[in-house]
Amino acid sequence: MASLLTAVFWISSLAVIYPYAIYPFMLRGLVLLRCTKHGNPPSSAPASRVSLVISAFNEADTIGYKLENSLALDFPSRDLEIIVASDASSDATDDIVRDAAKKDDRVRLLRQTERRGKSAALNMAVAAARGDIVVFSDANAMYDPGAVRELVAGFADPNVGYVVGAAHYCDANGRPAAENEGVYWRLELYLKELESQWGNVVGGDGAIYAVRRHLFEKLEDDDISDFVNPLQVVAAGYRGTFNAAARSYEHAGDTVAKEFKRKRRIVNRSWRAVRRYAPRLAFRQHGRFLFMLWSHKVLRWYALPLITLAWLTNTALLGRGGLYVCTWMLFNATIVGSIVCSLLYKWGRRPPRLLSLMHYFYVINLAGFLGIWDEYRGVRHVTWDHIRKTER
Repeated sequence: MASLLTAVFWISSLAVIYPYAIYPFMLRGLVLLRCTKHGNPPSSAPASRVSLVISAFNEADTIGYKLENSLALDFPSRDLEIIVASDASSDATDDIVRDAAKKDDRVRLLRQTERRGKSAALNMAVAAARGDIVVFSDANAMYDPGAVRELVAGFADPNVGYVVGAAHYCDANGRPAAENEGVYWRLELYLKELESQWGNVVGGDGAIYAVRRHLFEKLEDDDISDFVNPLQVVAAGYRGTFNAAARSYEHAGDTVAKEFKRKRRIVNRSWRAVRRYAPRLAFRQHGRFLFMLWSHKVLRWYALPLITLAWLTNTALLGRGGLYVCTWMLFNATIVGSIVCSLLYKWGRRPPRLLSLMHYFYVINLAGFLGIWDEYRGVRHVTWDHIRKTER
């Protein structure tokens, strides 16, 4: 019995730290061991017509800035159209877009008459798009002038089906959610770079990614587009790459509670995407991508039950040596630190950085677990709400 508990403890503990502390080094080693690796994107973009699709729901405070930013992009005007896909916005969003369309014929408004969510709005937009390449963006994501050109450059390789840019989350006011999201996101960008070099970047980014229009498949209303599209494209035999030079900027959520809500919704839809679309990927052809998918994404979503299992088995092993006493104390220290951090937030105090990171780790893993639990009990998140501000 003791040997079984020991095995369960070490397996569950390693599974918790693997996505954050083992997988990045393993992936880096695999990239270095490759005889040949995928190079950087070409410096010049191929001639392509591009449709920039902006998802919008009640974005009156943001959409004007986004359109100004989009119209100022360093991309040939004749080859760029800007489609705002409005999910039945009830504020002044649509009027602002109509006014912009009168001044510049590159701008088009497509409106859903009833609110059905982002995926349905994207289906509508892509069906009406004229471009060979479709770039997807959010209304609060501001692009570098050369961002679209950088995204399109990747399609010079005929084997590339989607290209993901680098979304950057700003921390202008030192908010706790923003600074912890920044730590998390730096790791994400690093993993995207390595995955792109070794095979395919796992997942897109709703703020900034592009796909060949003919590879876009109609989405279910409860699909998450920037996770489903890459699964579909890889299953079709194309690659996905990452280009760090294609940059967008936005603020992270101003509270941990808002980030919790966002993560829960994202994981709910992403786990459903894995269940619905991963069976298309055959291990013989897509084993490398499946390895990265489970290492980068899926294992993280199950971190909370793995932590619980590790703590329980660690508690049962306390009498078997000082090592288990030390690990048990470490587990409890992180849990207590997270609780203290939560209380400090409640009292309006800013906690030390280490406590803040502990709290963020547990909150986000709880959100991931609840997102999966929502899926199993039939709760599906289809529409979205605003939690982030615009970086102007």
